[in-house]
Amino acid sequence: MDLAFIPSPSVGVVHLGPIPLRGYAFCIIIGVFVGVWLGNKRWIQRGGRSGTVADIAVWAVPFGLVGGRLYHVITTYEPYFGKNGHPLDAFKVWEGGLGIWGAVALGAVGAWIGCRRRGIPMPAYADALAPGLALGQAIGRWGNWFNQELYGKPTDVPWALKISSDPAIGRIGGTYHPTFLYECLWCIGVAALVIWADKRFRLGHGRAFALYVAAYCAGRAWIEYMRVDEAHHILGLRLNVWTALIVFVLAVVYFVVSAKRAPGREEVVEPGALEERAAAEAAAAESAGSDSDAATEADGGDGAEAPAGKASAAKSAAEAEAEDGPEAVDAAASPADADAKPAGSGSTKKS
Repeated sequence: MDLAFIPSPSVGVVHLGPIPLRGYAFCIIIGVFVGVWLGNKRWIQRGGRSGTVADIAVWAVPFGLVGGRLYHVITTYEPYFGKNGHPLDAFKVWEGGLGIWGAVALGAVGAWIGCRRRGIPMPAYADALAPGLALGQAIGRWGNWFNQELYGKPTDVPWALKISSDPAIGRIGGTYHPTFLYECLWCIGVAALVIWADKRFRLGHGRAFALYVAAYCAGRAWIEYMRVDEAHHILGLRLNVWTALIVFVLAVVYFVVSAKRAPGREEVVEPGALEERAAAEAAAAESAGSDSDAATEADGGDGAEAPAGKASAAKSAAEAEAEDGPEAVDAAASPADADAKPAGSGSTKKS
């Protein structure tokens, strides 16, 4: 008897009238927004303009979605083009099936187009976006939880994932390793690693992105090995394990070669951005100086009224003395008049 486990949602889609709201799609969309948000913050810190990351993402995201779907369909073609397959199902992205390898590869092509149009070095953009990509993947993996797919081997650990049976697709109910959760936590760790290393060593020229790729592949290899869904095997290993190993080696080689050829970080990542920021700061400082001068003039005007007020009070005191005698002076005088007397002065009474 299982004492504890992670429950799976009974449904992965909720209908709002005729409109289906799918958990898988929501996870992908939220992941994209988080990735762009973090990438924009890092791009500004590197000297770029706000909004540039989102502008380039308009090219990168559609390319990435197409690339991710193509990789999945090509490497898992049987449900679409095999015996009794349904080719039109290849377009049903909402049912799951996006390969991260194809998404990053073709998404990079879209990003390259966007960077070329803006005159931005592609490696610098990739470095800024790297941790956001990892966090976006961490969120996107929860789409597998909504679809009850891509889980690991059977297990009875307390954090096991409860999967419901579905004879229509050959799914056997039970408790399995939650590989979606393992990859989510790993991706969060990768994002933290890249942010720390980038800040500590000032990574540049694509090395922060290379670190993200290498770290992700290291985790994906052992997580992929745990999965039990259908996959092609080469020499006893799943295709995605081989892909992770090959891409890991390529990322490490790029990191080492790049560090030798172009040490340090790019001084300029977006033409004109630093000049615009300097001009804006100078204008803000000038505006603050003008406000300070205006405030000083206003204070001087108030100060000019003070002697007139004291003169009026002194006049009232003199009139009171003339009418009622010396004793009325103290009653008519204000505290300000008393403060205005020279130190050590005596009564205003005539001798």
